[in-house]
This record gives sequence, C-alpha cells and structure tokens, in this order.
Amino acid sequence: MESSLADGLSGLRIGYVPYSDSLDRPGDRRRFVFYAKKRGIEFEIADPEKDYDLVVLSARADISRWSRYAKGKVVYDLIDSYLAIPRTDFKGLFRGVFKFLSGQSRYLQLDYWKAISGMCARADAVVCSTEEQRRDIQKYCTNAHIILDAHTSVTRTIKVDYSVESDRPFRLVWEGLPHTLGSLELIAPVLEKLREQYPIEMHIVTDREYFRYMGQYGKASTIETVQRFLPEVRFHEWTEADCADIICSCDLAVIPLSLIDPFAAGKPENKLLLFWRMAMPVVTSASPAYARAMRAAGLNYTAIDQAGWLIMIEQLLGDEAARRQAGTLGRAYADSEFSEASLLARWDTVFSSIGFSFGQQNLFAGD
Repeated sequence: MESSLADGLSGLRIGYVPYSDSLDRPGDRRRFVFYAKKRGIEFEIADPEKDYDLVVLSARADISRWSRYAKGKVVYDLIDSYLAIPRTDFKGLFRGVFKFLSGQSRYLQLDYWKAISGMCARADAVVCSTEEQRRDIQKYCTNAHIILDAHTSVTRTIKVDYSVESDRPFRLVWEGLPHTLGSLELIAPVLEKLREQYPIEMHIVTDREYFRYMGQYGKASTIETVQRFLPEVRFHEWTEADCADIICSCDLAVIPLSLIDPFAAGKPENKLLLFWRMAMPVVTSASPAYARAMRAAGLNYTAIDQAGWLIMIEQLLGDEAARRQAGTLGRAYADSEFSEASLLARWDTVFSSIGFSFGQQNLFAGD
C-alpha cells in the first residue's frame, strides 16, 4: 500500500479479510482496496487472533470466527443477497455445512441465514449494494450503507463508433465471472431465433477456468461449460489491460439473469454501470436494481421474458441511433451519479459513522 497515511491514521491498526491474499479479485480491487489506495490507508491481511482498531470483512471472511470478534470495530462488506434466499433453497440449507467441511469456516453453522444475520448484528457497519439488501440488513444492523463498485481500472476505452459494417456480424457481448455463465442459457433460444434472420456473434469475456463448488473444488473449463448451451461463442480471456477494448469492439452488451432466483435477481447494477462507463448500449433482465438504473438514466431496455429479450435486441440491432443514445445516456448517468469522488465519499461516510475520519466530509450521510 502507499506509505503515506491520511490525516488521523497514525497509530491505527487496520485489518482486511480479502477475497484473495493477492488482492486481485474484483471484490477486492473494486471495493475496499480501491478506497484504501485512494485514501492512503495502510492495512494488513486480518487475523482474528490479533488486535485491530478496525477490521473490514469481505464476503469471503470466516464469519463463524469474526462474528465473535470483540477487539475492535468491524465493517462487513456484504454485497450479495444472502438474506433474501428462501429457507427452502438447497444450497442455502447446506451452505454452512459445505463451508465447514471445506475449511472456509472454523465452526459449524448449520443455519447460515442465522450466521449471516448474526454477523450483521455484530458489525458496527454493514456495506451492501441495493435498497432491497439494505432493508433486509437493517433488521440486524441499522448502520447499513449502499456502495457500488469502482471500475476506473477497467474502463480504459470509451465506445465512439456505433456503426456495423455490412460485411461483419452484429456482435453481442457478455462479461462476468465464470460461475455466473449459466445466466446466458436464459437467452440461448433468443439467440438461436435471431440467427435465423441476422448474422450475429456472441462474445464472452471471462476467466478461462473456474471452480464449480465453493470456489475451490471441481475445476472446469469455461469454454466447455458455455458451449453446452451456446455452441457458437467467441471466447476472450478476461484481462484488465484489454477487457474494455474487446467490449467496445462489440455492438450490444447483454446481462440476463433469473428473475425467479432471489439471489440472482437481487444483484446490484454494478455490471450495468461497468458497461455504461464505456458508453456501451445494454439490454438487461428487469431485476429491481437494473430497472431502477434504466429509469434513472432515461432508458427502458429491460426484459422480463424471452419475448422481451427478442424485441429489445432486435430493436437495437437495427437502429444505430438508438444504440448511440443508449450508450451516451448510460455513460452520462454512470459518470454523474457514480463518480470516483462520490464513491470515495460514501466509503468516508461508512467509516465516519463508527468514529474514523479517513477523508473529507461528504453529502451522503443520509443514504
């Protein structure tokens, strides 16, 4: 980390529980690690046996241990909708057992909903990513804050050319982590139908390999996985250096997700904002967060079913001006409402709410 500390940090011991000790996972570099670098905050990888003035926990933290931590202030960065998962959900029922057996949890927590809510109750502040999440979390911790991801290291290219040359196919693009690839199966029939009338290509930008289970078991090939339901895809390995160039060389981004899965439907608009920062036109599923963001940007490219997806893609496929407008309005919204300064200010508010002054006072204390 940077050697100089922000005012008032001298002598503080700060710990962080990351997604990866290398701090290279998106959940690290786009969230607390981004903030710490910008504010000149030094921290170490946290050990629950040590004393800290402040600990920041990612969703990878062993909450069976950290929920018992009594040595300092705790900020819990809970960006996914675990509390919205139905009690009958199979994965939810066994998540605590799997985490214990895989060594991700030291202590067995059979009721993982209770474990999550208990961690929220222990935390001095919880950071989440949607209005729906915050309402669920506030039942256990009233000091809950909404903060979305920082994308400045990725969005190095801005789309300016929305034309489609007559001698090439129309390019759709999807970007994300491999374990969410299954969402593309939702629009596979739509793509098949479109190919009956139009030359189209489906590009995916993600990691080459991934683990199917618990993030560490069942190594699988991303290409083999996606080709089971989308045999015709163009694969690009995700790298920070050229991710934006690949995306901006395409014509339309897609973000399908299951609206009947509370965990998936509870996702924040992070991915939509990532595309919009590059001025990419986007069609999304009509989840609460995506629908809100589209309305706020003055756009309406959301779909609730395959028929809606077909209509939206076909509309933008044939209208260069509409694609340009969608990209331009999306970028304007992302830049005005989620600037780097505003993201830093929101993190400042989280820490000031528990007695730490890491940056200038900001206008988001009421969020």
